Amino acid sequence: MRILFLTDNFPPEVNAPATRTFEHCREWVKNGAEVTVITCAPNFPFGKTYENYKNRIYQTEIIDAIKVIRVWSYMAPNKGFMLRTLDFISFSITSFLAGLFVKTDVVMATSPQFFTALSGRALSFFKRKPYVLEIRDLWPEQILVTTNMKRNWLIKYFEWEARKCYRRADLIVTVTNSYVEKITIKGINKDKFVVVKNGVDRNAFKPTKKNMHLIQKYDLHNKFIVGYIGTHGLSQNIPFIIDCIHEFNQNHQDSRIEVHFLFVGEGAEKEKVKQKSDLLDIFNITFIDQIKKEEMTDYLSLLDVSIVPLKKSELFLSVIPSKIFELSAMNIPILLGVDGEARALLEKYGNGIFYKPEDKESFLRQLTTLVSNDSKSLDQYKNGGNKLALDYDRQKMAMKLLDSIKNVVK
Repeated sequence: MRILFLTDNFPPEVNAPATRTFEHCREWVKNGAEVTVITCAPNFPFGKTYENYKNRIYQTEIIDAIKVIRVWSYMAPNKGFMLRTLDFISFSITSFLAGLFVKTDVVMATSPQFFTALSGRALSFFKRKPYVLEIRDLWPEQILVTTNMKRNWLIKYFEWEARKCYRRADLIVTVTNSYVEKITIKGINKDKFVVVKNGVDRNAFKPTKKNMHLIQKYDLHNKFIVGYIGTHGLSQNIPFIIDCIHEFNQNHQDSRIEVHFLFVGEGAEKEKVKQKSDLLDIFNITFIDQIKKEEMTDYLSLLDVSIVPLKKSELFLSVIPSKIFELSAMNIPILLGVDGEARALLEKYGNGIFYKPEDKESFLRQLTTLVSNDSKSLDQYKNGGNKLALDYDRQKMAMKLLDSIKNVVK
């Protein structure tokens, strides 16, 4: 079976969409599928091409037996609505043109932005092939949460296009159960859905000792490290976390445990977060720029506890952040600030504790609990993470999705 997959993000980019797509495609190839991925030159989140890449009209490479076609796109940093929209539109056009010349049995496109979905829908129509639509984030609902935009004519147009994509799709893949409910409300047949949650490559993410080179580099000896590794965007509301850290320090000046906070990654809010930290004169915090994919586990190994935050929004009740699975596989206890389906998953497996999003009292109480826990208590969270990782092994998730795609093609 030949699969044509359209996605904005793909390795060497390190965000969750790139990782999910790559690991699924890699497993499909191992199981006999012929996979072609159309993407752009790696540039997320800065809007600048990575080293050894150029933003050309058309270029190809092979990554783990996956044929990767990279097309030109207008590149913009991961901030600012209009420039990012131009980025999305340009990729939609060039990916469609490139896709016309690829032989395939099925066309698959992944959100969160629907311009890629539009490209997939058009290719499916012209090629007369089944159309598989993957929904990782609800769009354009996400725009209203992460910007100050109102539900104007443009948002209504996006909603109209989204409904057309839902109706045209032969199979809709969602990453949470809640997304199915939200989309079927729009009049979409529930029979065309399959839920394939995020997972983890347990060969890549597994319990490991702290990386001593990084411990020395950042002077983290004998410290209890609480960290966040990921996008510093509007959705995560990291400034709230900084406020909490400031108050935590004031309340724990005489604590026998020396706590250090580590933030790794980039995003639209990164500079604002650093400025806020400087303004509050937070002494026990380290900011690190974006790291390479192959460095991820080294930095994760430093963490005694990982914060997984999202801003308070009804939309995020249906979200399960993908980093939950990687942290669980590495047996790192989680301090989760995401209610709804993510909280239910956490409480089912006991791989961390929940704080109410944007509730400072709740955050401080739960952080204090984790910092004060003895090793036996922390081991319980680690054991819960191990159970979750076993159930959500990426290979299992990939094969579940491949079986659904095969059924559509048949």
